[in-house]
Amino acid sequence: MGMTDPVADLLTRIRNGAKAHKNAVDVPKSNLKKEIVQILLENKYLKDMIELPDNKQGILRVYLRYSAGDEPIIRGLQRISRPGLRTYFDAEKVKKSVHTMRGMMVVSTSQGIMTNFAASKKGVGGEVLLRCW
Repeated sequence: MGMTDPVADLLTRIRNGAKAHKNAVDVPKSNLKKEIVQILLENKYLKDMIELPDNKQGILRVYLRYSAGDEPIIRGLQRISRPGLRTYFDAEKVKKSVHTMRGMMVVSTSQGIMTNFAASKKGVGGEVLLRCW
């Protein structure tokens, strides 16, 4: 049986791995998950990511990041837009989110997947995939 929400699965694996103080978590690879992990890497929420081959679609090994006090850097990951209820922000709402929300959001725009900060600078809106703090 297929997975209905692979992004929620990715976020759950990262959350559970951080709570269990794992060094790394493995997730089935997809282009969307790879882009989301890449954004989290660029914003220093994760340590590293490598792609491992397998007989199916491949695996992303995501290395989690911890502070000096051994606390996870990621305090929370929340799926915003989900298959049953899509959530879209126009450019104005994205611009407001930069100032009102703590952490960052990952937005799928017509110009690619980016943070709410980058979307605000470009003046575009889109589907809000997740929130990270």
